[in-house]
Amino acid sequence: MRMIWGLWRWRRNPLRRRTDLVEAWAALVAASLILLVAPAVGWMSGSLAHGALMKAAREQRAERHPLSATVLKVLPHPPIDSDPETASARDAQRRVLARWTGPDGSRHEGPLAARPDADPGERFRIWTDDHGRPVGRPLDAATATTHAVLAGIGAAAGTMIVVDGARRLVVWRLMRRRYVQWDIAWARAGQDWGRADADS
Repeated sequence: MRMIWGLWRWRRNPLRRRTDLVEAWAALVAASLILLVAPAVGWMSGSLAHGALMKAAREQRAERHPLSATVLKVLPHPPIDSDPETASARDAQRRVLARWTGPDGSRHEGPLAARPDADPGERFRIWTDDHGRPVGRPLDAATATTHAVLAGIGAAAGTMIVVDGARRLVVWRLMRRRYVQWDIAWARAGQDWGRADADS
């Protein structure tokens, strides 16, 4: 809002200083960059991020395989954690000892996270790599798109912050210059202050 308010400084006025005009140009340039460049940077960053994330999702889908694992036994809960976030994540899953066969035919056994109500003998779905090692679920298209949108918004917001920061730096420098000029003007006026012939 201050950037737009600064545009009044273009009006012809005998009291207008050169620094007022520079401040008005800084406001116009900053407003133009925020309205035109920031959305373009956001769009470009989001598009690049979306392409990279979709490529990663395709690669993960090609390298990761859904398999069924069988619960052998339920493992005891870890000690109680006082952190509510960690505790809620722990309660949403149950650690079990499970057995599964990898895509290459290799047999595996080890601890895995399963549903909280998993019982021995129950089968549940896991993701593994080509050798049967457990891996995370591959990235899906909706998650990739969400991350790309957030990256674009972040890039646009970052551009706006940088542009407004540069404008504020220019205004700060102009204000310092004005104060110096005022000090010089007051020093000159102070020499004649109170003298009877000061108007002549």
